Amino acid sequence: MLKPAALKPGDEVRVVSPASALTPEQTADGIAFLEAEGYRVTFGRHVYSRNGHLAADDEDRAADLMDAFRDPNVKAVMCSRGGYGCARLFPHLDLDLMAESGKMLCGFSDITTLHLALNRRGLVTMHTPMLITLSVPREPWVIESLRQLLKGGDPFPAEAKRAETLVGGTVQGVLTGGCMCLLCDSIGTPDPLDAAGKIFLIEDVDENPHRVDAMLTHLRNTGILQSAAGIVIGEMTGTDGRSDEKIGAWPWRRIVEDRLKGIDVPTVVNYPFGHMKTMLSIPLGVRAELDADAGTLKLLESPCAV
Repeated sequence: MLKPAALKPGDEVRVVSPASALTPEQTADGIAFLEAEGYRVTFGRHVYSRNGHLAADDEDRAADLMDAFRDPNVKAVMCSRGGYGCARLFPHLDLDLMAESGKMLCGFSDITTLHLALNRRGLVTMHTPMLITLSVPREPWVIESLRQLLKGGDPFPAEAKRAETLVGGTVQGVLTGGCMCLLCDSIGTPDPLDAAGKIFLIEDVDENPHRVDAMLTHLRNTGILQSAAGIVIGEMTGTDGRSDEKIGAWPWRRIVEDRLKGIDVPTVVNYPFGHMKTMLSIPLGVRAELDADAGTLKLLESPCAV
């Protein structure tokens, strides 16, 4: 895998909006964080544009992304937010060029689509908070995790929340995964999810309980869940507050336990990543060790180029 260079003070970080729209007020705290770290923050032309439920037309959002990856001065590409829209960009992207650039891509949620495509082409990417994520207070270790990963350090501080064990054991493998609805959407495309022999991370937000059941069932019916070396479930954020009253609902935790039953690989739940308030920054495409008894991940290699 090609690893991006660790960031250092003075490096340029380009902010882009490849999915949904947002306002300058929602990025102010994130920009302040990046600038306090010594990075020079620049912006794609359409960061604050709006086209219905999207941040600008597909062509314009894609152009901002490609400009960032083509610009030799840009060292990292930070997504302003997720939401929806990244998959619409694929006809307008040169994914091979993006992967070969070796630049750092940061983001999560809808950015899962880009992570899968670039990891498949050999580029390590960063599952991190985005500018909109930093617009609300976070635990100090959440910020420290992001700070360390950008610098190529260990993003798993000792004080971070630990996961709960579903199936004990220890396993090593490459990290992959992200937001479950995007993982499922990738199946059947030219850049599908591949969890075989890997540590598979899964989370989601604002999905009805029966949809969480349906997506986990789909991942099981395709054999993808069973192919993983280890499984890390984050949180199905907001799910327990949503349900179709005509269908009824189990709590999301019970759904997870039911759908993962019989898959005898090290597995944890409530791991701190994704849409939950307490989220770690995680490099995708590098080898790590999952200790399901301790509820922790440990990197086995540097997330960035030495």
